[in-house]
Amino acid sequence: MKLSILDQAPISTGQTAKDALYNAMELARAGESFGYTRYWIAEHHDLPGLASSAPEVMLGFIGAHTSTIRIGSGAVLLPHYKPYKVAEVFNLLSVLFPGRIDLGIGRAPGGSAEATTALSGQFLQKVYKMPELVEELLHFLYHDFPEENIFSRVKAAPVPVDPPHAWLLGTSGKSAVLAARSGMSYAFGQFMSEQDGAAILKQYEQAFTPRKPGDAPQTLLTVSAVCAETAEKAEEVAWSSLIWQLQAEKGGQASVPSIEEAKSYPLTGKDKEKLAKMKQNMVIGNPQQVRAAFTKLQEKYGTDELMIFTIAHSFEDRIASYRYIAEEVLG
Repeated sequence: MKLSILDQAPISTGQTAKDALYNAMELARAGESFGYTRYWIAEHHDLPGLASSAPEVMLGFIGAHTSTIRIGSGAVLLPHYKPYKVAEVFNLLSVLFPGRIDLGIGRAPGGSAEATTALSGQFLQKVYKMPELVEELLHFLYHDFPEENIFSRVKAAPVPVDPPHAWLLGTSGKSAVLAARSGMSYAFGQFMSEQDGAAILKQYEQAFTPRKPGDAPQTLLTVSAVCAETAEKAEEVAWSSLIWQLQAEKGGQASVPSIEEAKSYPLTGKDKEKLAKMKQNMVIGNPQQVRAAFTKLQEKYGTDELMIFTIAHSFEDRIASYRYIAEEVLG
């Protein structure tokens, strides 16, 4: 089983955005030392509790402080941008960090309606054109436009020896089929989906069409997990994440609350029901419990790579969670 990291660069109470962004770099460094395969960082806009609005900038920073772990976007929100510019940026990163760059793309807005309008305008119209945007992006990455195409002589320079590896991130059959028909790898967001992920991944594999000889379907599963030395400690650490999600849904506190703040948060009966449902989509426990849960997920979804998404108020608790999991699963 391979393990990877998905980071949103969350801002905890008492922290600044700079703290969160430097923590992101340190998490990537730690993940490299623990044996994680890849580290991805997300893109969000005008969300006060999340610091990463430009994953491509962070990847230059993180790449300069790591040496072997694959690094990538999770994800660049393609409808906001021109494919040519995205290809240029990630080709440049691939020249700087050869053989290490993943280009993960998605179709979500990543922020409020107002932020979306400020960023790109007419977002929904661009979402409808997502298949065309993906195809154009891949042509720029692999420089394989048909001869008659207006862009056939345009290069997304600098052109790397090893181009970025393209992934599509999604939570639905629609995104899985788009990835498959485009010959892309596919990352399924299990932690944010209520759909039948196992069926969606099977749909992807069945529909996969190689873009070039040797291409094969490749998937990973993104899982929300919190691990600690004991199950009791893991539950305590995870409570900050759960209350933060609840507050976000209510439009409340932006920063990840401390364990003490989370414990003192008043809960209604409806809140308790919602929290119980949230926990069902998480893996929380000691190292042995987490490994057992991961094995079940691997068997259910038929993928050999799990990408772990962990939120905690304390950065030390986040690092410890990733370390405990790596020691137990990777040995």
